Amino acid sequence: MRAPTAVDEAVLALTMDAPSPGGQVRLTIRGELDLSAVPALERALRKAVARATRGVDLDLSGATFCDCAGLNALLAARRHARERGRTFTIRSAGPAVRHLLTATGTWPLFTPGEHALNHDEQALRNEVVQLRRAMQTRPAIDQARGILMATFALGPQDAWDVLVRISQNTNTKLHVLAGELVGAVQDGGLPEGIRRQVKAVLATLPPSAATEEP
Repeated sequence: MRAPTAVDEAVLALTMDAPSPGGQVRLTIRGELDLSAVPALERALRKAVARATRGVDLDLSGATFCDCAGLNALLAARRHARERGRTFTIRSAGPAVRHLLTATGTWPLFTPGEHALNHDEQALRNEVVQLRRAMQTRPAIDQARGILMATFALGPQDAWDVLVRISQNTNTKLHVLAGELVGAVQDGGLPEGIRRQVKAVLATLPPSAATEEP
């Protein structure tokens, strides 16, 4: 087998192994999977699918951030792979990727137990629903993150962590929580209940997380 090939991209650190004897291609991705990284991510994913004869295995353990733009790219690549008879699996993922995929209900689409080739109509319908949901909810989620960044002087990662933690603590889907937060601001400001939830989560974050501006 040839040595792994480093993919020359400015935004992400990407390493693509040569296809295994079984036809699997392993793609290791490190960095932030956000809107600015999508072009590089899409090129690498399509190249991996083209080189694989059986499937693509992703190592996202080094991905430190993932938003819905990154998720859309992963979902589109998975569909592209399945249309060509390839599997598309996330073998390992860091907390940021795992949190997003779990919160949006898309994690099972990328797990080994699900990815055995099966093209039944219900599975394909489920994938389309998940992709459309991610595309539709991205604006609200991004707006909600921006609101938290501006109101509480947070960085992008801290704002994302706060959203995910509140979603988990309240058993509220991420896109629903984001919509409620955006709607509340449009109606006049963050309710005290949401402020308390944000402060409670911030209290559990590392000291680098900023506190609310006066």
